Amino acid sequence: MTTEPTDSNEPTRSAVVFPGMGPARFTDVGKFMMIDPFVRKRLVEADEALGRSVLDGFRAEGDDFGVFAQIAFFVNSLSLADRARETGGLDPDYCVGFSFGQKAATAFSGALPFAEAVRLTAELARCEREFFEEQHQELVTLTITRVPEEALGEILLELTERGEFHEVSGYLDEGMWMITLRESVLESFQRRISAIGGYSLYSMKPPAHCRVLTDLRARAEEKVLAGFEIGPPELPVVADHDGSLVTTAEQLRTMLLTTFDHPVRWPPVVETLRARGVGTVHVTGPDRLIHRLDSTTRSFEVVALGPQQALRPARTASRKEQ
Repeated sequence: MTTEPTDSNEPTRSAVVFPGMGPARFTDVGKFMMIDPFVRKRLVEADEALGRSVLDGFRAEGDDFGVFAQIAFFVNSLSLADRARETGGLDPDYCVGFSFGQKAATAFSGALPFAEAVRLTAELARCEREFFEEQHQELVTLTITRVPEEALGEILLELTERGEFHEVSGYLDEGMWMITLRESVLESFQRRISAIGGYSLYSMKPPAHCRVLTDLRARAEEKVLAGFEIGPPELPVVADHDGSLVTTAEQLRTMLLTTFDHPVRWPPVVETLRARGVGTVHVTGPDRLIHRLDSTTRSFEVVALGPQQALRPARTASRKEQ
């Protein structure tokens, strides 16, 4: 990771952060998508790009991480950034796409036109679905918190000694991790986490961000990304796996592939933004995590804009915790 110190007298910079995706349900965001003018405008172009209604597909799908759930999450994230630009003073110096948020960052940074980014999101989602119908159906990725590194190491060693597969898929904050393991041992692992005072937040299936998904990375590169002309970002992007700056088309393409088989790491992103004078981050999207992390709220003025805040503009979250 390369960072440059900034002059303490330099005007405070800002960044936009597109969050990772949690379970996306039509019942949670359908009303917002139907009435929000920024979403409705984006949906017209998204429907045209796909040749069918995103809302209809999302409503009928019934899968929290399905193809249309992913497209809806992508559209909502960018629409909320549109709203922040028009009504919330968003004019960022840097852009971050965390996990799934990379797709929104690719479009927002100008590296790929919106309609093309919609198609990219859909094709990657289908590619992943086909892959997981064939491989690694037994794996899940669990997010845990309040688990010190040393204690986690001991628990993971126990899995190793039993011959159980596991990988750390995410380094989110102090004591907060994403762990990929077999679904058959998920319940016993959660009990072990609880026994040391930790908490299990949610699990994702299919899994994400681990070395065993190298074949998925190769398939996505060959069958999906090869069909898109991704340009250099007009706005510098901070990579979510190591905090490096992404300024070229090749770097951005590599970042989109790296997310498949490398863990995500939020602390290096925070370090890079701070080192470059960022004092405010706008988290635009249905975020359940990034805007609440201690490392985020300690380091920045956080402006969180999700569907609920957008429906109640006066209550948009903005805070800095010491």
